[in-house]
Amino acid sequence: MILYALNCACGHSFEEWFDNMADYDTKKQAGIPCPSCGGTQVAKAIMAPRVAMAQAAAPAPACAPGGCGGSGMCPMMAQMG
Repeated sequence: MILYALNCACGHSFEEWFDNMADYDTKKQAGIPCPSCGGTQVAKAIMAPRVAMAQAAAPAPACAPGGCGGSGMCPMMAQMG
């Protein structure tokens, strides 16, 4: 299944699902009706791909205002080493 953003000749925008690209071509020749006005002069609109975002890494621990404590080793430096 593929989702296409479509525009009719009147400027209405809508989305419709198709089995594949050939299914879109077949239905376009038969006339895909616009849900707003019923017009069948419809074309694909430019779409941005939907890409899943990676999960963000856990933030590194911050140093306390007075320094890194008694260990002498900054937690940030330990991660880099």
